[in-house]
Formats: sequence, structure tokens, C-alpha cells
Amino acid sequence: MAVSKSVQLAFVVFALGALAFVFGVVAENKKPAAGIPIKGKDFVTCRYPSDPTIALGSLGAVLLPLSAFLGWFAVFFPYNGVSVPSSALFKSTALFVFFAISVGLTLMGEAMMLWATVSEGLHRTRNVHHNLETDCATAKTGLFGGAAFVALDAALFWLICIMLTNNAREDYLNDDDPKGHYGEVVTTDFDANARA
Repeated sequence: MAVSKSVQLAFVVFALGALAFVFGVVAENKKPAAGIPIKGKDFVTCRYPSDPTIALGSLGAVLLPLSAFLGWFAVFFPYNGVSVPSSALFKSTALFVFFAISVGLTLMGEAMMLWATVSEGLHRTRNVHHNLETDCATAKTGLFGGAAFVALDAALFWLICIMLTNNAREDYLNDDDPKGHYGEVVTTDFDANARA
């Protein structure tokens, strides 16, 4: 049942990453372009419309590391009680490269999502300005959307890691394959089979 556990974990990893993507895209679309400046005697108060941008960004910022944690867990999980050492898993260069890319994309997506969410929250809480020419800015346009796409990329790369882990695990556990290993066929074996 190792395949079914792996498939279940892969589905959850992708679902959480896809939700982080959806929340990031919706947050980008719902974010107002700017607040409404209300001038006082020597200050400006910025009023922002009520929207779910900060809540959606926060949900995306929570779901992305959860997806990455489950992806990491799926790589090192002992299926059917059989544990494969990480040194054996990372003999596969492809797995090592995709694992590193997955971690990097997760960190970059999380940083972007947090940056957009925190800066949007700061704009809304620090809404009194003594500069009468303020334009009531919001978070930079494109940060939520960019973070959403990086989150989706991270989830897809974690899926690739899970598939490569299954291959590396099978290679490690089936080391005594009677068919031999790639590259072990010599020309004398080929010549003997050709004459027969």
C-alpha cells in the first residue's frame, strides 16, 4: 500500500498548494488600488474599503508551508514501516535537484506572501499621515499574484519530488534485481544472443 499512501500525500500536498495559489490570486484581485484620503487640519487619514485581502493572504501564507511540510514528510516517510536512508534517496541527482528547488520556491513564495500581507496590514493600521500629499498606498501590485504562482510552482515541484522519491525508494529496495543493473550488459552477451 506504499503507492496509495504516496498518492494520498501527493494529493494533499497539491491541494494545499493549489488553495494557497487561489487565495493569493483572489487577494490580488480584491486588493484596492489605493485608499481614500480624508484631510484633517494638519494630517491625512486614509480610509480603505472593507475587503478580504489580508485574510486571504494570511490563509495563503499558512497553507504554503503546510503543503511544503507534507511534501518534505512524503519524501522521508517510511512506507509500510520500511525506512530508506536519506543518503540512499539523494543518490538520485534528479531528486536532490528537485528537492532543493522545491525548498527554494517554498521559501520565496512564503516570503512574497508574507511581504504582501504584512505590508497591506501596515498600510491599514498606520493610516494617519502628516504628509498632506500622501496617496494612501496599498501593498505593491503583483506581490500577491506573484506569490500565488510561486506557491503553485512549489506544490508542483513537491509532487515531482514525491514521484522521484518513489523511484529512488524502489531502486534502493530492489537492489537485488535478477535482471541486473543498467550498463552491466557487455558485448559478449549480445554476440552470444545474436548467434543463437
